[in-house]
Amino acid sequence: MLLLVRILFLRIFPFLILAAVFVAGERLYFRLHTSVVDLGSSDHAWLYVPTGAGFSQVKDSLYQHNYIMRKDLFENYVGFGKYEHQFKPGRYMLKNRMSAPELVNMLIRGLQTPVKVTFSTIRKRDELAGKIARQIEADSLSLQKLFSDEKILSTYNITPQTLFTIIIPDTYEMWWNSTAEEFLSRMAKESAKFWQGDRKKKVDSIGLSIAEVVSLASIIEKETAKNDEKPIIAGVYINRLHKRWPLQADPTLIFAWDDFTIRRVLNRHKEINSPYNTYKNTGLPPGPICLPSVASIDAVLNYQHHQYMYFCAKEDFSGYHVFCTTLNEHTRNARRYQEALKRRTD
Repeated sequence: MLLLVRILFLRIFPFLILAAVFVAGERLYFRLHTSVVDLGSSDHAWLYVPTGAGFSQVKDSLYQHNYIMRKDLFENYVGFGKYEHQFKPGRYMLKNRMSAPELVNMLIRGLQTPVKVTFSTIRKRDELAGKIARQIEADSLSLQKLFSDEKILSTYNITPQTLFTIIIPDTYEMWWNSTAEEFLSRMAKESAKFWQGDRKKKVDSIGLSIAEVVSLASIIEKETAKNDEKPIIAGVYINRLHKRWPLQADPTLIFAWDDFTIRRVLNRHKEINSPYNTYKNTGLPPGPICLPSVASIDAVLNYQHHQYMYFCAKEDFSGYHVFCTTLNEHTRNARRYQEALKRRTD
């Protein structure tokens, strides 16, 4: 009888082992392929993992937004693989119904999705810092500090006053966890590409440096919003530079006063002692007075050749300007505009 039991056991045991392995495998397959991410009706959501964040912080962020429906599977998988300290910073796209291995693999391999960093015309360095800080991990303070660091900026052949000469307004794909230094390095590379080819040839042909082109473009940016007349205004300023006249650009006075609420520049505004006062000083200011658009930069590179020396806002308040060659004509044009302005405010 005992022998019969042994024979039966030896014959059945392999099947018991296979059954146990099958059950264990089935359970493991279930645990590995069961969805742990639940985004409700959304097909994706964004998870931001700050630099230096550990598993606890990542977990809290996921749980706070109720993105995880099987916390046990998620935490067990992380613990079993000892992944707690392997998460990489970045911006990650969570997809609905992701499994624990899919989610964890994305985080430990740093498979993040880049952000589109966008900025356009900006007046001052701190404004740029704030704009960028709202789009990448680098905070406004670290960006402002970098933008004022003469030692670091000198490695790019710029100063705090000429920072905007290497920054081109556009939309750039960047990693969310980019540092302030990485942002500036990227801008320098993009600027180098921007100034290749035809633009570089045109810079050389008009006798200005890249920094001077950008400075002049920044003035034009604030003179008009009409792209089609920017090359004409650029031509006026180029004529004044060639004749060594003061540029007498009102936007530079507004910048010098650091008061962007000024709508009409008065004689008292022209008395300020500042290198940005283009009524008192000849030539271009020490640097750009804003971050000019590509349209304004190209307007300088493609400035219209003409004899105009003056321009004044049109009396129809269209935003366009009337151009002339003599001071007498300019005085008449300015008088007509002032009379129209007075009638409008009466």
